[in-house]
Amino acid sequence: MPQMNMVQALNSAMDVMLGRDNSVVVMGQDVGYFGGVFRVTDGLQRKYGEHRVIDMPIAEGGIIATAIGMGVNGLRPVSEIQFADYIYPAFDQVASELARLRYRTAGDYFAPVTVRVPAGGGIRGGQTHSQSPEALFAHICGIKVVMPSNPYDAKGLLISSIEDDDPVIFFEPKRLYNGPFDGDPNKPAIPWSTHPKGEVPDGHYKVPIGQAEIVRPGAEVTVITYGTLVHVAEAAAKASGIDAEIIDLRSIVPLDVETIATSVKKTGRCVIVHEATRFSGFGAELAATLQEECFWHLEAPIERVTGWDTPYPHAFEWEYFPGQARIIAALKKVKAGV
Repeated sequence: MPQMNMVQALNSAMDVMLGRDNSVVVMGQDVGYFGGVFRVTDGLQRKYGEHRVIDMPIAEGGIIATAIGMGVNGLRPVSEIQFADYIYPAFDQVASELARLRYRTAGDYFAPVTVRVPAGGGIRGGQTHSQSPEALFAHICGIKVVMPSNPYDAKGLLISSIEDDDPVIFFEPKRLYNGPFDGDPNKPAIPWSTHPKGEVPDGHYKVPIGQAEIVRPGAEVTVITYGTLVHVAEAAAKASGIDAEIIDLRSIVPLDVETIATSVKKTGRCVIVHEATRFSGFGAELAATLQEECFWHLEAPIERVTGWDTPYPHAFEWEYFPGQARIIAALKKVKAGV
């Protein structure tokens, strides 16, 4: 089986779908001739032509609006927003039009749009290239929200997203694009590295949206996370000596409540880890859901380890990230029941 990093896996997913389904188009800023700022779409325009891989102007609202029109008329557009920080000009199109279309037309119309969004920090991109806004989109009814943590899931989830008849916001953790990444929060991934990260099949396969994965079985504490922080949590659990069960959500909406609740009922303790800010972050929804589902099984308060409640701090990027030390402290705290 081929070895691919996440960039290569995502490229392979679009290559497979462009070759398999003539209704699939790829569109966004610099996705064609240049191959994308992170080279995720490299070579696709040369292979499929300018009518299938379309360079768009710097107008995020226009990119999404065009994709909606394409979707309503039978295409399956895969739109790239160059950085998550740039998606806000398109927020009205996503929230007011794309997300509501199927419901407001009683199912007569739908737009199977996939919006690829590089998210998170770790590349020293500063305040305007490093945000993690997944909680904003999780709040909007009518769209699905996913974030993979490894190349295999990235390809399988992207294929599932493109084939889904509902719109999907597909967040891609930039710190995992090129690997390798061993969970050390003070060691950034090297941009445009060619190091492989995992085994990924060449052809078509799907990872189901809405199904979490237990990446590390354990009995003492449940750790719930997604994206880059899956690897940091694994490294922290190993270093702590605590028998932690780590769950990679993979899909934020729909949320796999059954898997996370079953784990927390087993361990009685839970630590939630994400890169985005703490206040009103997606961890708050996870904590509320688990309180409703698992209250009588909890042996300690649920603990959250997150980014700071500040604008993204460029000068303190690595302190901002939930690192191993902060996760280990949380694991020890919930295990002690204090």
